[in-house]
This record gives sequence, structure tokens and C-alpha cells, in this order.
Amino acid sequence: MGVSSNEYFTGKENMYRILVVEDDEVIAKTIRQHLQSWNYEVFAVADFNSVMEEFARVKPHLVLMDIRLPFHNGFYWCTEIRKVSKLPMIFVSSMNDNMNLVMAINMGGDDFITKPFDLNVLTVKIQAMLRRTYEFAGESHMLEHQGVWLNLSDGTLTYEEQILELSKNERKILQTLLENPGTIVTRENLMMALWESDVYVDENTLSVNVNRLRRKLETIGLTDFILTRKGIGYQIKNGS
Repeated sequence: MGVSSNEYFTGKENMYRILVVEDDEVIAKTIRQHLQSWNYEVFAVADFNSVMEEFARVKPHLVLMDIRLPFHNGFYWCTEIRKVSKLPMIFVSSMNDNMNLVMAINMGGDDFITKPFDLNVLTVKIQAMLRRTYEFAGESHMLEHQGVWLNLSDGTLTYEEQILELSKNERKILQTLLENPGTIVTRENLMMALWESDVYVDENTLSVNVNRLRRKLETIGLTDFILTRKGIGYQIKNGS
């Protein structure tokens, strides 16, 4: 069971998305309803054995993480998220002894709020963290497809704990393909995407960049991740 359509608030575009990883349904619902009233788009995890899958689907700007969870605790999921993202994460837990607080921060958490808590205090902390992270520093974007994570802010690709650094052209090519999964992207559209990045390329230059990107992907086990559609363009591989 994943994030269902009734688990989130849909409203104006460009609102911040918050993922709530909390197994107490009453607390999760209370947080969701309160933050929705502040025009946040709020998702509550339903399958606690597939937190990373839901993280990839939601692409949140901030995570609220409980410590005591089914299957794996919040420290485990925090570590997994930190492998692919630097987004702000706030631990919300009744396990408020110093050891858990220190562990939460050491594992990659940015703040810790003790249950029971005041919803207004939670909101203020979320607002401050989102403002510092995105309005002051610029938003960090992530794209994911079948376990492949592309960080658009620093041009790195992560797959099975392996990290690749991509050039500007390689990042833009892969970004364009990942934004159109299951769809053939024409060579013309890829060249236009590169032109929009102030990089002029012709047919030959595009082929060179795609081949170089493929060779990099192969070094971490992603063979045939980019498929050629002869006479048309390229497509990201779907399925195993």
C-alpha cells in the first residue's frame, strides 16, 4: 500500500511538499490536517517497508520522521534518505532522551521535536527550515527512476550507493530523459534542451555526449539504461 490520493492536499502550484513518516495514524492525520491549513502539500507514508519508494514518488521538500517505526526505525530511513538527498529532515518522537537526540542529529536529522508538541511550534520550525533551505539557498531537485537518483543541484547520480559526477551536458541529457520516462525523446528535443542551457550542440556533439554518458553509467552497472530509437531519438529503459 502506497500514498493514496486522499492522503494529500492539492492546491496552488509550487507549494512545498512534506512527507510524514509516522505510524500513529491519529498523530499523522493531525499533522497532515494542520499543515494543509497552511497550504502545504502533505503526504503520509502508508507502507513502512517501502519508505524510499514513497520518498521517490512524493519528492518532498521536507520530511517529518518518527524514530519508532515498523520494520526499520527512523534512524535507518534517515540514513537511506541521506544517501540521495540533503533535504531538511525533522525528527518527531517521544523518545526524547539525550542519546536519541544525539543519534538523530548524527544520523542526518536537522532538528528534533519531542512529543507531545504544539502544532504551532512545529509549523514555525518547518517554515524556518524551508525558508533557510530553499528561499535562501535555492531549491535542491531530485529525479528518480528505478533506483537511479539524479541530483539536479550538484549534477551527481546515485545508484546502489555508487556516485557519479556528470558534466553539465550529461546532466541535462539525463534530466530530460528522466522527466519523460517511457517516452521517446527526439534528438531535436534533446538539442533544444541543451540550447536552453546556453550550450550549442549539433547532431554529432549530441551523439558524443550520449555515448560518454552511457559509458559512465556502465561503470556502475547501468548497462543499456539509455536506449536508442533509431531515426528518432533516445529513451530511458523501463523494467529490468
